[in-house]
Amino acid sequence: MKRAAALSALACLLAVTAAAPAASDAPAAVRGGATAAAGKASALDTVPRRGVLRVCTTGDYRPFSHRDPATGKYSGVDIAMAGDLAKSLGAKPRYVATTWAKLVGDLSAGRCDIAMGGVSITLPRARSVYFSEPTRTDGKTPLVRCTDKAKYRTLSQIDRPGTRVIVNPGGTNEEFARAHIHRATLTVHPDNTTIFDEIIAGRADVMMTDASETRYQAEIHPELCSLHPDKPFTFSEKAYALPRGDDEFKAYVDQWVHLATHDGTYRKYEDAWMK
Repeated sequence: MKRAAALSALACLLAVTAAAPAASDAPAAVRGGATAAAGKASALDTVPRRGVLRVCTTGDYRPFSHRDPATGKYSGVDIAMAGDLAKSLGAKPRYVATTWAKLVGDLSAGRCDIAMGGVSITLPRARSVYFSEPTRTDGKTPLVRCTDKAKYRTLSQIDRPGTRVIVNPGGTNEEFARAHIHRATLTVHPDNTTIFDEIIAGRADVMMTDASETRYQAEIHPELCSLHPDKPFTFSEKAYALPRGDDEFKAYVDQWVHLATHDGTYRKYEDAWMK
């Protein structure tokens, strides 16, 4: 009986010893989080070490992101926010030029740490990237010559033969236009910084874009009117796009956005452009 008891105790000791390495490994995996599991360090650590926050931005979407073609300098609501985010991480912002068609791919490929500049949250984009807490709500609404503001208030008024709708390529504006324009003429204009001149010059009649952009363009172009920006055709939210899987960085950016949208920081930058 003593021998049996001894063998039983030895078996228990061997079982505990065999299990010990696995148990000691578990806390390390938990501490590393999702990004460690994927073999990548979080941007929450790499950005401060590098001293640079790489920001993908299109530079063609005022009031959020605008690149001056003469100087190459960026400005806008989200450019100011990028500077604040970088500063909070002990870094400086470096802007990485992209397009609406390539923005998600550039971020996913690691060409930047974050995408900023009026980016709308969409489910297709959310399959490839994370989105931060939203900065503002928005939605598609028409921008037209003020002399035509009674003609194009509804989608049924816009989508008629003879109406010339213009849109920039690769983003949610084109997606919305192609989904709703079937009888009007739809033209894709490659440059989102000059597209509004096409309406002013009479070469196009309507552009449907985010209410925030229509408000801004109506402010700087007295010939243009933003139609019912408080009641747009759609509901959307703007946020910052982040690498999928980097949970630590997303949690930090979420908290930073939450504070900035509640302590007056974001409103201050937006008011500087929108008022």
